[in-house]
Amino acid sequence: MLLSVENLAVSYDKIKALHGINFQVDEGEIVCIIGANGAGKSTTLRAISRLVPVAKETKMTYAGKDLLEYQPDKVVSELGITHVPEGRRLFGNLTVMENLKLATFARKNGHEIENDLNRVFSIFPRLEERMTQKAATLSGGEQQMLAVGRAFMSGRKVMLLDEPSMGLAPLLMLDVFKALKNINREGTTILLVEQNARMALQFAQRGYVLESGDLVLEGDSEDLLNNPEVKKAYLGG
Repeated sequence: MLLSVENLAVSYDKIKALHGINFQVDEGEIVCIIGANGAGKSTTLRAISRLVPVAKETKMTYAGKDLLEYQPDKVVSELGITHVPEGRRLFGNLTVMENLKLATFARKNGHEIENDLNRVFSIFPRLEERMTQKAATLSGGEQQMLAVGRAFMSGRKVMLLDEPSMGLAPLLMLDVFKALKNINREGTTILLVEQNARMALQFAQRGYVLESGDLVLEGDSEDLLNNPEVKKAYLGG
């Protein structure tokens, strides 16, 4: 397995956000975690990115390496785990091109960087059209494309995506997910957290259901789509 998470527990002051969850992601997979607001989905990704402290009993490994030994910047630059956060967190006063180039700060191979830039523009032609435009002036869909493109430019091996469909019109949402499928086919492993359970399960191969800090269900996406509990709680019946 590529990523293994065991007994992941996170607390904010005295509030326990995650109660010791276990899951894994294999190389080349698309895996989703679904659940309601406040279930702990974003916290899970932030823990993997080393952005929040975890309990002492937590174990996380990536490609056989102890993830807990890495600082957040090294998670990106040395391990190749990139995080597309909820709300995109772009540099609004910088242009599209500046946001993309900024993501390459730890990379040395200019030829590979140029190839990745061309690939981003082939996946998201709108970004090439707007490369000199400031990020803050882009539409919501274009900003999401830029957030994904920026993660791609970091030299990613694994992409963590937090609510990529949020605020997007249905057609733009489909465009983003189609692009992510292409990125996955080219070798990037994807772990996605989503409130849009149907979209997430149709996109991923496997899924986990998170409720109030506990993983309560897991399985192949098709099985979860047909699960009566999942249908009732997340798929509108």
